[in-house]
Amino acid sequence: MDSSSLDLALSSGPLHALQSGPAGGAPLLCVPGLSAHAGSFAALAARLSAGGRRVIALDLRGRGRSPSGAPGTHGWKRHAEDVLDAASRLGLGAFDLAGHSMGAFVSLQAAALAPGRIGRLVLIDGVGPPEPAAIPPILAGLERLGKVYASAQEYGEAIRRYGAAVPWRELWERHYLDELDEVPGGVRPRTSKDAVLEDAVYGGTHDARTLWPLLRMPTLLVRAGRPLLPGAGFVVGTALRDEFLAAVPSARVAEVDANHYGVMAHEEALRAIETFF
Repeated sequence: MDSSSLDLALSSGPLHALQSGPAGGAPLLCVPGLSAHAGSFAALAARLSAGGRRVIALDLRGRGRSPSGAPGTHGWKRHAEDVLDAASRLGLGAFDLAGHSMGAFVSLQAAALAPGRIGRLVLIDGVGPPEPAAIPPILAGLERLGKVYASAQEYGEAIRRYGAAVPWRELWERHYLDELDEVPGGVRPRTSKDAVLEDAVYGGTHDARTLWPLLRMPTLLVRAGRPLLPGAGFVVGTALRDEFLAAVPSARVAEVDANHYGVMAHEEALRAIETFF
């Protein structure tokens, strides 16, 4: 099912979103990762909207087609406030919520701020501090921002060669090519490097585990069972997974044979989330 664009006027400024599924379907808001945009939920949105759900994937401020805020206005709490504000502007009192990677931390924060509004919560490979060996590949993935590439083909090939964004043609090729703007000399990702780095610094000084005690709603952790890159660490290691499940009685886990990016289009993940809802 095709998606349509939404432009929301929030208290913090304009926010772009992609919507799919029937207007009267049970609503699910989706929050992308650190430097991703709404298109990263394309596979999940197609799956759930075909089953009758209304799926709204957000471009966080500074990503996709949402302009960034002023310096100092990002971070999990500010993004979580945007998520709740977006839901209100859409006329949603209660809704389900899914977040991937940093989007999972934002979703945890939103659930902590307004637990009565979140029916079910899905955390896709993000629940607490990543293993140290996973951090360098995450940061390396941000090096594309702010650079000019001669063509979209050159840009896509550089990311594909890096090897983390799989399945490439099934999801991530379109995602990355959709974030490009034409500029003198070629193309450049429109995602704001400053906004992303501000959120990265925020994540390095805040621990999502402090939000766990506030979770009361049914929660599904979708864990990628492969490291981010071969030989690198896990974004959600087994020790963190076990700690989370012990701390949050309402949570369960779905283990998926994919890496941190591949999990977004993996059949096991899509089926687990569909069944959870």
